[in-house]
Amino acid sequence: MSVALPEPARLHTRDLARTGFEGLRGRPLRAVLSALGITIGVAAMVGLAGISTVSRAGLIADIRALGSNLLAASPGRSLTGQDADLPGTAEGMVGRIPGVTDVSAIGLVSDATVRRNDRINPADTSGIAVHAARDDLLGTLQGTVRSGTFLNAATGRYPAVVLGSVAADRLGIATAGAHVWISGRSFLVIGVLDTLPLAPEIDRSALIGWSYAADLGFRGHPSTLYTRTVQNQISQVYDRLAATINPRNPAEVEVSSPARELEAEAAAEETFDALFLALGAVALLAGGVGVANVMVISVLERRQEIGLRRSLGATRRQIRMQFLTESVTLSTLGGLAGVAVGLAVGAGYALVMGWPMVLPLPSVAGGAGAAVVIGALAGLYPARRAARLTPTEALATA
Repeated sequence: MSVALPEPARLHTRDLARTGFEGLRGRPLRAVLSALGITIGVAAMVGLAGISTVSRAGLIADIRALGSNLLAASPGRSLTGQDADLPGTAEGMVGRIPGVTDVSAIGLVSDATVRRNDRINPADTSGIAVHAARDDLLGTLQGTVRSGTFLNAATGRYPAVVLGSVAADRLGIATAGAHVWISGRSFLVIGVLDTLPLAPEIDRSALIGWSYAADLGFRGHPSTLYTRTVQNQISQVYDRLAATINPRNPAEVEVSSPARELEAEAAAEETFDALFLALGAVALLAGGVGVANVMVISVLERRQEIGLRRSLGATRRQIRMQFLTESVTLSTLGGLAGVAVGLAVGAGYALVMGWPMVLPLPSVAGGAGAAVVIGALAGLYPARRAARLTPTEALATA
């Protein structure tokens, strides 16, 4: 005579999924530590990618703020391998190119050195170059003065100097009004510049007047010529610049676009994203191994529960889905926590640097998706092992 079990005694998949977590609640520390591995992996992926994305966005924002229509020309080498010179008339010739709006230049004063005072060793130059500068240089570069003022027609005839941001830091000068020693002469610091991302050579320079630089041996040849163009004519001016500066030997002129170079540098940084993702994947894999370990131990410790549920009518598929659901849920919770931590790291970095917050959506989606996949893979073996147990076997070995 057989007795049919009442319907409430049969456990369906949703019931198994709900009641099965009682095993995990009984050992919370182990479950939390396993989910922590997933959290660290996803946080590493999202956080590092977020920092990289914010850095690129900030750099590109700076480039756009300064304008991408700046071109720079500098002397290359002659056919004999010697250093070439830009003609002293280069600025006037470039100014006649259609589409050019501003032209300015700096010239390297070769033998000049900068020291904080005359008591410092002359060999200690701190890596600061001395350049003669045109009065309109700052306007062409769209730069700003942090302290003091820039050179003009009056101050350019006297021993006055404007320091780039890096040069000022190396000399220990924060504001205008101090004196520095250049080639045996005392110069008054009349200005300190803010950083110029499109002209880093200016940041490391001490700028003196074009006319006064002749007293220090400057021969009047520009070492870098800066050109601002109409936005839609950048390519045309770029193509004509070398031939205009030196019609007889255009190959001796090197033309560059600082904005494009910085954008290329920002794009090159994307190659490091693969390294960041690899580091996160290693931690994620370690977390997956931890989840698999928890689920295997859970199967061993819950044999009696498995046997009881099988005897009450639960199928192998229901048992398998129960443990697989637990594994995926554990990994998903860890993944969501990792995404939150990673985004918080990226947002904090953007806030500190004053850059726009850009969400690394591929990394967010990839991290969350990887957590689910890892959880599923980690739960496959424990789920199949639990499903293979027969009711008598499970109850006998419990």
